[in-house]
Amino acid sequence: MDIKTYFKAALDKGASDLHLISGNRPMLRIQGQLEPLSDQSLDPKQLADAVFKAIDPEDVETYKKKKAVDFALEISGGYFRVNLHQQEGTVGLTARVVPEKIPSPKDIDLNETVYSLSHLNDGLVLVTGPTGSGKSTTLATLIELINHERKAHVVTIEDPIEFRFKEQQSIIEQRELGRDTHDFAEALRSVLRQDPNVIMVGEMRDIDTISATLTAAETGHLVLSTLHTSTAAETIERVVDMFPDHRQQQILIQLASTLRAVVCQQLLPKKGGGRVVAREILVNTPAISNLIREDKIAHIPSAIQTSGKLGMVTMNKAITALYEQGLIEETTYRNRLREGDKVGTYY
Repeated sequence: MDIKTYFKAALDKGASDLHLISGNRPMLRIQGQLEPLSDQSLDPKQLADAVFKAIDPEDVETYKKKKAVDFALEISGGYFRVNLHQQEGTVGLTARVVPEKIPSPKDIDLNETVYSLSHLNDGLVLVTGPTGSGKSTTLATLIELINHERKAHVVTIEDPIEFRFKEQQSIIEQRELGRDTHDFAEALRSVLRQDPNVIMVGEMRDIDTISATLTAAETGHLVLSTLHTSTAAETIERVVDMFPDHRQQQILIQLASTLRAVVCQQLLPKKGGGRVVAREILVNTPAISNLIREDKIAHIPSAIQTSGKLGMVTMNKAITALYEQGLIEETTYRNRLREGDKVGTYY
């Protein structure tokens, strides 16, 4: 088995993801839908042998010890973010295609409010959404804007490194978990001693990472990171709830002062093919800051609703705009409106 043919097919067919699961047919995800590459199931031993031959021996060893490993892979003329895991005692591989070219703001429909986040000098910006919603792409576009428009020292901490940046106006260092550092929190503490202006943290996974991220944002750095949350209010609640009760008031105070914006996004099937992004945007105004400090997170959705002139938008309003522009089907529009919001609370 030559595994390179599967990766090449993913590139040639414009897929976003490749799935190679023992005992199953090889699959590509194209425009959000899974499509088989062949009718023949993958032999477990042949797949394992082909995968282990194609990847770094250190990643093979990590997989054998931990039964799962994440890494970046350059193969068949493309670049992929790979998760290798064990399922039913056999190998499973999922590979996300990483575009060679960093998308422009126009490519990903970045509006003026989100674009302006690249001009910030300090504070915390969170880009959130489910897996596969384009969080990493949005962050990469913001960093590339900084790279072209500002003389800054940018440090990214990723697991694994995805988009590769080339020096323009800025110096950009990219650190990868496992290879360059042991964990996000340790890397953040180290980065603060490296004279950075901008720090990108691939994901805020635990209390230590969140604490270090808030500290970095408090001390005059612009910090960009991600969470797997679907609304701005849920994002703030998730961060606070990670901490024990006796620390939550302190975290609310830190968020109230350091948070600059939350951008929640999802990808929707586009009429005629492809996908289109919908974004909920929260900008931390004095009014929003007060709501966070006073733990009135439940009031945030209505505050977003009434703050359109400040660049804020609810997810329902973003989805409605796509429907009114003729970009999504009515079934998509109705299915994606949030339950409880359909009768007007967040329009």
